[in-house]
Order: sequence, then structure tokens, then C-alpha cells
Amino acid sequence: MAQDNSKSNGSALYTIITVFFFWGFLAASNGIFIPFCKAHFNLSQFESQLIDFTFYGGYFIGSLLLYFASAATKVDILNKIGYKNGIIYGLLISAVGALIMIPAINSGSFAFILLTFFIIALGFSLQQTAANPFVVALGSPETGTHRLNFAGGVNNFGSIWGPVIVGFVLFGSASAKIPASEVKISSVNTLYMILAGLFIAVAAFFWISKLPSVTSDEKIEPSNKANKPLGIIFVAFLLILAATPLAQATGLEKSWFVYAALFIILATLVGSASAAGKSKEGGWGAMQYPQLVYGMLAIFTYVGVEVTIQSNMGSLLESPVFGSFKTDQVAPFISLYWGSLMIGRWTGAIAAFNLSKTTKFILTVVVPFVAFGVVLIVNRISGTDVSILYPYAICVAILVIGFLIGNQKPVRTLALFGILGAIFMVIGLVSSGMVAIFAFTAGGLCCSIMWPSIFSLSVTGLGKYTSQGSAFLIMMILGGSIIPPVQGILADGIGIHKSYIIPVIGFAYLAFFAFKAGAILKKQGIDVDNLEAGGGH
Repeated sequence: MAQDNSKSNGSALYTIITVFFFWGFLAASNGIFIPFCKAHFNLSQFESQLIDFTFYGGYFIGSLLLYFASAATKVDILNKIGYKNGIIYGLLISAVGALIMIPAINSGSFAFILLTFFIIALGFSLQQTAANPFVVALGSPETGTHRLNFAGGVNNFGSIWGPVIVGFVLFGSASAKIPASEVKISSVNTLYMILAGLFIAVAAFFWISKLPSVTSDEKIEPSNKANKPLGIIFVAFLLILAATPLAQATGLEKSWFVYAALFIILATLVGSASAAGKSKEGGWGAMQYPQLVYGMLAIFTYVGVEVTIQSNMGSLLESPVFGSFKTDQVAPFISLYWGSLMIGRWTGAIAAFNLSKTTKFILTVVVPFVAFGVVLIVNRISGTDVSILYPYAICVAILVIGFLIGNQKPVRTLALFGILGAIFMVIGLVSSGMVAIFAFTAGGLCCSIMWPSIFSLSVTGLGKYTSQGSAFLIMMILGGSIIPPVQGILADGIGIHKSYIIPVIGFAYLAFFAFKAGAILKKQGIDVDNLEAGGGH
């Protein structure tokens, strides 16, 4: 890998993290668009979750195409063309998707709208695959996690604006709301035109920017045995897409196909971990390392949990037990959820600075509440009465305690927040009203630190397979595509409130992975206590 270190890479970092804002903005705005489309198109909870299915499915398919193309040519295509060009091409693909959204919305076809989400996400997939290692390459490997931490904070700053702006575009200000029944979906046309223009403008800015050259034409190590499980996972992905027509053709319940898809993916990953560990012949590439395969399942679970909590939250808030909020009233809560991830990642970013222990302690206590204040201000700007959100400060205080106990150690931190996440979800399940809303929302606080902790534990010890292992982990953003519709189909059967058993199970696995990965790495002679945890995806 060639890297130009002749000048400070600070300006390059600030240029690259602009795309992180877009990822956060679009992903979080789905939390408003999903309940709106559910009402507008008269969808079931499962059908409404197909927005996330196609959005995060685009990440998976994009990564998969890049992997198989690189495997066929035996050259890492993205490294060869350069991370800078990868980001530019990704932005242009997303711009095309944003422009296509306008005729899709005007057509009144939900399927057409889903296609445009998929195209936008294809572009995001290329951007993400290029931007994450690019950020790491802009300095020493030891501080790479902290730069990703900073980028993750920008990502979540976009997240808290997404629901607020989309809610404003659809329903107007809090003081002059348009009833949901009178809202025309075409009102978001202008928003997507602006986004398309911004994508193109940022692509042009990247093109003329003098960013460091980070390229490679190294041969890719063969991993032929990894192709089969990836192919099986792809078929399982298609099974959810085809669940409705298959149910109609066979007379079986649609839920059978959805649950079957999830089972196939989980069984394939667990089976691969076992097979790769016993194999004496090689050919598994990065998947020969059990910490990676368990990490793939952890990324799948983490992204799925992070997304499904907020994707189903709109319908949860509209239920009588939770206050019968209207579709145009849920934006502050969706913004608070994504803001919770920002709160945690801003706190995690403190480790990026060379500060005394006392200063770090003070900032660890103060920064989360400052970030909480930013979330409140953003929502107040839209005209929302944010006083209803004040008690959430108790959850923020619990986060602070968790950070102090975790002490930037990935195993300890991931296990602690996995357990905390499960506890919060159980509290939400056994309670109702604002207590349950805040408990479910606090899942965002627990998710906030998980991406880099999982990532670092998964790729540690991979050596020459690190790049390939990273690509496999990015593919597992697929969890954001699979788990929300699984919870959606469960909600159609047992109710939206009880369906939150899904994130309970997810957090429990993430706690298990922390201990499992730590044990695996210890057997490999790696001192995981020297690894660092921080912000994230």
C-alpha cells in the first residue's frame, strides 16, 4: 500500500468524513419514512420493514459484488482504483438513486421506491468500503480507531438531523403540523433533488481535492471455500424478498420463509466457523480465523439490532400502550434514538486525545450531557417541546458509568454494554409509556460503542487477511436488512410491543461474542487488553 505522508492529513480526514454525514442522515430518516409509508400504502409491519431490507441489502449486495469481482480478477479492485475514486463513484451511484426517487415517488409504486433505496445504498456500500480503511490509512494504525470514532460522531450528527428534517418536509413544523392524512408523499421530491445535488457536489469536491494516494495491486489470497457460505447467505437474502409470492404459491405462512431465511444465515455462519476451524487444507482465506466468523455474526446482529429498534419504533409509539402518538409526532423520539448513538460515540472519541486521566474522567462525565443537549437543541429548532425528553438524562448517566467501568477495553466494554442493552430491552418489555420508550431508546446508547469493539476483536490476528476480513465484516451490515423484517413479521403475529424480544436476544449474543472472541484471541497468544474501543458505524 502506498501512502503519501508528506503533509498533514488533517484536511484529508475532514474531507472524507463528509460522506459519513450522508450515511447517518439517510439511514435515520428511514425511521420517519417507514411509518409514513406504512400508513400511505396501507402496509403490514413486515412490508413496511422492506425499506430497511432494500436499503441495507444494498450494502450487502454491493460488498458481495466487489468481493466476487476482486476474487475473479485476483486483484483488490477497490485498492487498485484507489479509495478516493471509490468514494467518488459511490457518490455518483447514490446521486443516480436520489434522482430516480423522484419518478418513483410520482409513480405511487412502493416497489419502485424500494428499488431507489437499493440504488442509493449500493453507492453507500462503495463509499463505506472505501472510506473506512481510507480514514484508518490517514495516520498511524494505533490511532485509526479514534479517527473512525470521530467520523462516527459526524455520522450520528447527520442521524439526529435526518428524522427532524424529513419530519419537517412531510409534516411541517411542530407548531403548524399538517395532518398525516393530508400529506402528499411527493412533498419529499425537493429533498431528494437537494440530496442528489449534494452527492454530485461532494463527488466533484473529492475529484479536485488533493487527497493522499492510497492504492494497492496486491494479489488476493484465495478463499474459495468462503464462496459457498456467502452464496448461501445471498440466497437467504432473496428468500425474504420472495416471501410474499412464495407464500401465495405454496399456501404456507409468509413468516415461515422469513424465519427460514434468518435460520439459514445464522446456521451458515456458525457452520462456517466450525468447518474453517477443523479444516487442514486451507482455502478459507480470512474465514479460517474463528474470531472473524463469530465477528461476522456479531456485526450482523449489532447492525440488525441497531436498525430494528428504531425501524419498528414508529409503530410502537402509535400503539395505545405507548401513548397513541401520531405519525407526525414520532420524529423527536427517532432523533433521540440516533442521538443516543452520537452521545456514546462523542464520549468514546475522548480517547483520541492525549489527555491526563483526570481530564479524561471529567470529559467522560461532561461530554455525554453536552451531546444530549445538542440532540435537544436540534429538536427544539423544529419547534418540538423537548421537556418530555429531559428524564432521559438518567439513561445518559448510566452510559457514563458504563464508560468508566469499560475503561476503553474492547472485551469488557462490549460485554458490559451487551448486558446493559439486554437489560434495557427487558425493562421496555415489562413496562409501558415513557419508561418503556426511554428503555428501548437507550438501546442506542448501548449500540454506540459496539462497531469498533467488534471490528477490532474480529480482525486482530488476521495478518495478510485483514483487508479481506474487513470486507466480509462490511458485508454483514446485511443484518440491518434481515432483522427488521424478522421483527416486523413477528410483530404482525404477537404485537409490536412483544416483538422487542428480538433485540434482547441480539444484545445477549453480542455479550457472548465479547467473551468468546477474547478467549479465542488469548489462545492465539494475543493480549486483547491492549486493544482500544471507541465510536463506530
